[in-house]
Formats: sequence, C-alpha cells, structure tokens
Amino acid sequence: MIFVLAGTQDGREIAKLLLENGYDVAASVVSRYGGELLAHACGQKCLINDKPLDEQALQEYMQEHAVRVLVDASHPYAVNASHNAMTACSALSVPYIRYERDLTELDYENITVVHSYEEAAEAASKLGQRIFLTTGSRNLDKFVHSPHLQDAELTARVLPTAEVIALCESLGLDAGHIAALQGPFSKELNKELFCRYVAQVIITKNSGSIGGTDTKLAAAKELGLPIVLIDRPQLNYPCIGHHYEDILSFVQTHFSAK
Repeated sequence: MIFVLAGTQDGREIAKLLLENGYDVAASVVSRYGGELLAHACGQKCLINDKPLDEQALQEYMQEHAVRVLVDASHPYAVNASHNAMTACSALSVPYIRYERDLTELDYENITVVHSYEEAAEAASKLGQRIFLTTGSRNLDKFVHSPHLQDAELTARVLPTAEVIALCESLGLDAGHIAALQGPFSKELNKELFCRYVAQVIITKNSGSIGGTDTKLAAAKELGLPIVLIDRPQLNYPCIGHHYEDILSFVQTHFSAK
C-alpha cells in the first residue's frame, strides 16, 4: 500500500496517478469536503481516511494497512502533518518523499513578507483597517483574536461549507464579512472581490500557482493594494520531488506495481 497525504489538489492528482499505474493507494484528508473531492477524483479504488492522525495514530494506520511508501502532498503550510509523517516513517523505516509545489515569484514591490500568522496580523494593522484574508479558516482565530486587529474590519474568504461558515460565525464574523467561495480564482475575480469588500490590505500565503497566489498578487498589483505574505515554512525533508513524475519514479524504485 502507498499512503498519500492528500489534502490538496496536488495530492488528489498524485493519488490518481498512482492508481492509474496499478498501485494500491490509501490517502488521508483533513475534512469531509476533502474526502468528497478525493473520492470524485479517484473513484472507489482509493482507500480514504478523513479522520485526524497524530504521530501515534499515523504509525498505527501505516502498520494496519502495510504501508510501504508514504507520499507527503499535504498543504505547504501543514507543518505538523509533515513533521508527523517524517517521524512515523523514520520509526517504521518506511520510505518518505515530499511533493513540494512551486513558489510564486514575488514581482511586486508592495509586499511585506512575514513568517507567522501573528506577524501577519501586526504587519497588516500598520497598512490599513479593512483587511481581506485569503489564508483559509484553520488559523482565522489568530487574526480575530490578535490584539493588533481589534479595531480592524476583517473579511475572510473561505470554503462554502456549513462547518467553515459556522466557524466564521462563532468567531464573530457576520455574513457581510464572509466571502464563502470555492476557487480557483482568476485575477479578474480577485479584483472584483477586493473591490466589493473595499479591501485596503490583502493577507495571503505563498501557496504556489495551484493555490492561486499568482492571481491574487496580480490583482492586488493592478489595484495598488499592499500584500502581507506569510512565507512558506522550511522543513528539512529527507527527499523532495517537484513534479508528479518525480513521485512516480520514487514509488517505482521502492514499490513494484502489480
């Protein structure tokens, strides 16, 4: 069995590629919605786990399903997931490879690069009061509760699921400050949203072109809006692939197809 941490579009594409090449694949996602996307991409052939797995649970899952290779295609900012995967693989002597997506070139002078959500909140507070968040829902509380943003007007662009919207509402965001939409977002749609919510500052992450960073930067650049960009965390991965073919080659080296 090959185990793919697949809570991204990259992960879904890699799981599908491995299935098409004759491998048994199990894949882990972080939400029910992620599981639905994975099932749609891979059909019934992929064994899907949508329950949280800490380091110990991950080891147990890998042993139960006789995992022989782990492909880490989790989100670039999912540091805990990658750390747990590397630790579990080391403990079980399972080959590990990280799929690392591209970085977006930062060809805009009005970008402030920071290294945490807390730094992003502080930096944004100095640039404007109407802040448009494109960092997802999982760390939304860090902005809502930031002492630097208590007088700011926050709008969050998030996935349009009942769970996510309920989370936003529980944090005090009303319907007028929740932009619940499913990407991808073109440059023009980003511009329309930034204007619709009268944004003065955009907070985002460098999630690569597949994560829509390039179109967000292009939209903000045309509108002259400052961007606070949370830099991608750097981990010491034992093995990295930058293309789907790199992942397939690694798997072929460590695991023969049927």
